[in-house]
Amino acid sequence: MFLMLANVAEPHRSALGTSAVRFSGGVVLSMAHDPVNYWSKALGFGFESPIDAHLVQRIVDTFLAAGVTSAIIPLAPHVLPPDWMIIAARHGLTAESTWVKLAGEPLPAPIFELASVSPTGGNSDDDLRIDRVEPADIAEWANVIVSGFGMPPAQLSSLLVAAANSAETYPFAAWDGNLMVAGASLVVQGDVGHLAGAATLASARGRGAQSALIAARVQTARELGVRRLYAETGMPANPGENSSLNNMTRAGLRPLYERINWRWTAA
Repeated sequence: MFLMLANVAEPHRSALGTSAVRFSGGVVLSMAHDPVNYWSKALGFGFESPIDAHLVQRIVDTFLAAGVTSAIIPLAPHVLPPDWMIIAARHGLTAESTWVKLAGEPLPAPIFELASVSPTGGNSDDDLRIDRVEPADIAEWANVIVSGFGMPPAQLSSLLVAAANSAETYPFAAWDGNLMVAGASLVVQGDVGHLAGAATLASARGRGAQSALIAARVQTARELGVRRLYAETGMPANPGENSSLNNMTRAGLRPLYERINWRWTAA
């Protein structure tokens, strides 16, 4: 997400009001004109420096300076201090959704190919073609992912284009004939990889595109020397209801913890 907001080109940067800064081991990502109230986040805090009232105040001040009035501050449960609820109340932070953080090794074939088995037991690709995305198709890839998430592509696809133009990002897609219907990316830094941004157009869901995209990215991660893969997705209200989570665990990733997304809103 830092790559997206830090590298987005003009005129999209000004139109969206984006900024991205690093401090205390984390990043504060701001989008002052966010059409979906999703992109402003503070990520990765609590590992290099402890979470305390001063740090949270600095995060809030950074959002305010960027013109942001609402944002998410997700924190791993094991970095929260004993007085976290007091700090949260002081800044009006409220628990919103819960996400699951997962990790695992890029498992070799045929184990990782379990990710490509559809829930019905059939061939998950269903004649879909899974492949890396060429530079000429990046704009289409970005539109597909943003549309798959139900966001306005005309405003937000530039963010994914910015990330895809970085050396750390490996974009993948699924095609039905000549029509791109799903997309995802693998982000690699050193020997660590992240399965990011997977989405399928509504017209192509239920055909196994996501599990096949996971399998393709796992294979590429192995080829690149990745030793540890991470991913995250929403925690379902009832076990088994999140197909993304099911696909990830079938690919060999295991839940590390459940993480609350804390919503901050300016007073």
